[in-house]
Amino acid sequence: MKKAKRMAAFSASVFAELAAYRKQRHHLHDEWIDLSVGSPDLPPAPFVREALARYAHEPNAYGYTLKGIREFHEAVAEYYRTSHGVTLDPETEVTYVIGSQDGLVHLPIVFADPGDVILLPDPGYPAYAAGVAMAEAEPYFLPLKEENGFLPDLGAIPEEIAKRAVIMFLNFPGNPVPAMATEWFYREVVEFAKRYDVLVVSDFAYGELYYDGNKPVSFLSVPGAKDVGVEINSLSKSYHMAGCRVGYVCGNAEVVRAFAEFKSNLDYGIFWPIQKAAADALRYGAPFCAQTRAIYQARRDALVSGLAEIGWHVDRPQAGMFVWAKIPDGFTSLSFTNELIDRAGVVVTPGHAFGPSGEGYVRIALVQPEEVLRRAVAKLSATGLFASSAARRR
Repeated sequence: MKKAKRMAAFSASVFAELAAYRKQRHHLHDEWIDLSVGSPDLPPAPFVREALARYAHEPNAYGYTLKGIREFHEAVAEYYRTSHGVTLDPETEVTYVIGSQDGLVHLPIVFADPGDVILLPDPGYPAYAAGVAMAEAEPYFLPLKEENGFLPDLGAIPEEIAKRAVIMFLNFPGNPVPAMATEWFYREVVEFAKRYDVLVVSDFAYGELYYDGNKPVSFLSVPGAKDVGVEINSLSKSYHMAGCRVGYVCGNAEVVRAFAEFKSNLDYGIFWPIQKAAADALRYGAPFCAQTRAIYQARRDALVSGLAEIGWHVDRPQAGMFVWAKIPDGFTSLSFTNELIDRAGVVVTPGHAFGPSGEGYVRIALVQPEEVLRRAVAKLSATGLFASSAARRR
């Protein structure tokens, strides 16, 4: 059966490939520790689960919702006001998405024509490139380099590319690179977007997962941001509601309206009890988010300190649920990932899967309890891959 030409841009995900490789090697280890997929291993807050069950008992809860319910929109606006000092009109500046990936993949269809340029962080979340492919646009990668604090250098974008660009994706705190943007950088982004008429899409999925009290800056909190862009978020990571598939796009009213029109032709809304429970999470979830941060910070510290002890020195992330780790010399990202599978039974994600600039790194997800992360470190130590570095350190 003939497939559309655009399908040439899509292939099996790196996670499917890792699963297949692990299956081939299943006999090598009694215990496997998977730190590849960034899916939260913790449940939502008890009050959210109770709300979901309670609302699901309502006999009138099972019709189409068509649009995000007003209570959910109001909860998003209230959250932005109290958490980030941003004023949003819940009627015109907020709309729902079925998980943030829904928005990330579909926004280019609404705002880019074939041949337009879309600016993407490199390395970046693979959904950005999927949206570019669906819109038949052209990607232009913005390298995230360590020497620049993993922030893109907007001044390095060629003038001819900037003039053709219609969308810029940003992701801070990021995936796979858990970097933090500064207000100064976002002011530069607003200036660039106004100069070249570029829509800015800020992916803020990890905005509540920050450490050592260093709260991330919301793009929408910067003067002029709503003139040029939107922020997209979900309740998947911060509130552990990944399977509920609920999130939102907020900011520029014109962008929100156009996207909502597109969505009205695509789906029939999100299950009403999920929206109600999500509204409760946004309104009353601050203590839960604080508890979650403490859990992830302890995991981060256990992993990073443990890796340092065995000779693998990696940056301590300021936010997010990942460690972005530079690999030892003599390996590619994929060969090193396969080596960890073969010799340790520990699964991480090769950095090249997130873009050309990801080569030389692996992503490690903090999705296991501290004791499991410590066992992963012990298994990595037993490989001997880091012995020389540990010896030099001593």
